[in-house]
Amino acid sequence: MHKVEEVQRAPDLLMHKVLEEVQRSTDSIHTLLEQAQTNGLLVVNADKSQKLNKSLKEGKAINQTAKKLDEELFPEKREEENLETPMLIAAKNGIVEMVESILAYFPEAILDANVEKKNVVLLAVEKGHPHVYNVLLEKATNLTDTVFGAVDDHGNSALHLAAMFTDPRPWLTPGAALQMQWEIRWFEYVKNSKPSNFFPAVNQKGESPQQIFTDKHKDLVKNGGEWLNNTATSCSVVSTLIATVAFATSSALPGGNRENTGMPNLELKPAFHLFTISSLIALCFSITATIMFLAILTSRLREKDFAKDLPVKLLAGLTSLFVSILAILVSFCSAHFFVLQKELRDYALLIYAVTCLLATLFAIAQLPLYIDLMWTTFSTVPQPALEDNT
Repeated sequence: MHKVEEVQRAPDLLMHKVLEEVQRSTDSIHTLLEQAQTNGLLVVNADKSQKLNKSLKEGKAINQTAKKLDEELFPEKREEENLETPMLIAAKNGIVEMVESILAYFPEAILDANVEKKNVVLLAVEKGHPHVYNVLLEKATNLTDTVFGAVDDHGNSALHLAAMFTDPRPWLTPGAALQMQWEIRWFEYVKNSKPSNFFPAVNQKGESPQQIFTDKHKDLVKNGGEWLNNTATSCSVVSTLIATVAFATSSALPGGNRENTGMPNLELKPAFHLFTISSLIALCFSITATIMFLAILTSRLREKDFAKDLPVKLLAGLTSLFVSILAILVSFCSAHFFVLQKELRDYALLIYAVTCLLATLFAIAQLPLYIDLMWTTFSTVPQPALEDNT
């Protein structure tokens, strides 16, 4: 019975294969001729050039006719091709455990591809899943050229897809500048995962990965630059005020100076030592923060600057600013301690403790964000989107 069905379906299968081969052949010929003409490898006179262009148009027409005929005669084949395998679904959704399990039992699943000719590597890169990409790097050591050198039906390699801007998703570190940091680091990570000439230079449209990245991320670079400038402007105002106050307090010592020697009258008091040290720390770190924020404001905001240069400056500026805030608070409390009468000092200590506690709670609340920012900046593998970690 099965043999009879196979014999009956043989003409349909043969016709389907013929139409597929026509599309594939015309695509390949058209691509090769266009690349040769673009790169100057095919030099012809005006008459031959006109005939060549006419042939290319006819080839496109044949391709479109074969594709349309295939879809009309065999719609069930198109539905079957649109179905994705579990391996492709797991790679597209970033499910590392499922990818590892499938590869452990069915290693040949790494060769699966969908109707757009996107295999597991192309889907993982397109959706931005670094952990899945790393697993494939480890598992596909014997099929590197086949799996990682694959291109989709538009001629896009893994590097081309990494250069494309993904849909907005929740990120560990909010802000357009930090999202741009992930985009450029992900692109560089895919690029450096293979030798320099491994990925195809251009796709079918003649676009290089770098051209695609620049074009797709223009708006994100602009928004990231505005976010950084606004943040740096606000923080630099605060750091400048702290530097001004710290400089004023360091020159106006509590208790005054001795007339004959010029030494502070309270130099032997522990609280005075705390005041002088905290004032110095506040002055130094507030100036450092101001310099870092000015460096951000005067930056050229190039694409590559978002990878590490600008985030490191932002981290240094925010760290210095927070240290200077704590130091100026300690400096004020220690200087204010000399002004109070002895019977009020116990109450003042309670107020100082509450004030410092509020600053500490604020620091604890911002600590996870700060750690995520450091991790995304200094980690070797780019941190995935928030949805990959939940």
